[in-house]
Amino acid sequence: MAQPNFQFEKRQKELAKKKKQEEKKQRKLAEKAAREQPGRTEIDAGTALHTGEQTLPTGND
Repeated sequence: MAQPNFQFEKRQKELAKKKKQEEKKQRKLAEKAAREQPGRTEIDAGTALHTGEQTLPTGND
């Protein structure tokens, strides 16, 4: 019977924790940017951060 690979499981857990911390950091940065720019909402800033796009108002398309 195969034995569990605890080092692999530990590494996966550490990677998941690190990813979660990075997402939290990015979310906080987006919220801070939204507070500094009165024309944008927090949702717009977060969406732009996750997609890598800028959220600029457009005229008649």
